[in-house]
Amino acid sequence: MYPSGSPMTPGRVPLDAQRRSTSRRVHPISPLAALTSWLVTPDSPLRDYVEHFLPEDDVLTAARSRGVDLGCVPIGSGGGAALRFLAAALQAKAVVEVGTGAGVSGLYLLGGMPTAGVLTSIDVEPEHQRAARKAFAEAKIQVSRTRLIMGHALDVLPRLTDGAYDLVFVDGAKAEYPRYLDEGVRLLRPGGVIAFDNVLWNGRVVDPANRDQDTTAMREVARSVREDDRLVPVLLPLSDGLLVAAKKR
Repeated sequence: MYPSGSPMTPGRVPLDAQRRSTSRRVHPISPLAALTSWLVTPDSPLRDYVEHFLPEDDVLTAARSRGVDLGCVPIGSGGGAALRFLAAALQAKAVVEVGTGAGVSGLYLLGGMPTAGVLTSIDVEPEHQRAARKAFAEAKIQVSRTRLIMGHALDVLPRLTDGAYDLVFVDGAKAEYPRYLDEGVRLLRPGGVIAFDNVLWNGRVVDPANRDQDTTAMREVARSVREDDRLVPVLLPLSDGLLVAAKKR
């Protein structure tokens, strides 16, 4: 019980105490800021939830393991799921991939493409393409649905037909990303999409002290995509960053 005449009543805080409490109040981080921070922080629970929202099957898991063994680390599962979604949304019948790797990204792309769709994949390393063929065979993908070309992408891309492709995915030599952009946009039909993996480059792109060739190329391609009037871009914080842009109709 409060004494008679007390300024306090049950359930009510004195006015001066309210003022003191308000002056010391620490405003929490906004939900959006907290979400963004958790999503881009490696190994955070929220990022782990997003990346593994769609579990990988045994074929993808085996292909990923082979990729790590070969030193060609594949796109993360979250980024792979985004590629599969894009291929399905576009009903992509013709797709170009720069950087075959061990076939992980190819499996995702083929998983979203129509059954008549063909993936053209370019890689300079024969071991990578052997591993990819093994992955495609394990997934029971018809040989006619893949066209694997061994060679340097900047030598191969100019030989492909202008405006003939629905989707171009780039996960090749990082220093060459800006040049892949020019070739990739040329290959796209109006309404087609180009996507670049690793554009966050393990967070190095936001540190001005990082000026190595690969990091500089990541910044340059992001800036070029953003400023290109032909494109409608979005940067997705999935895996190591997936930069996606649609070619205007």
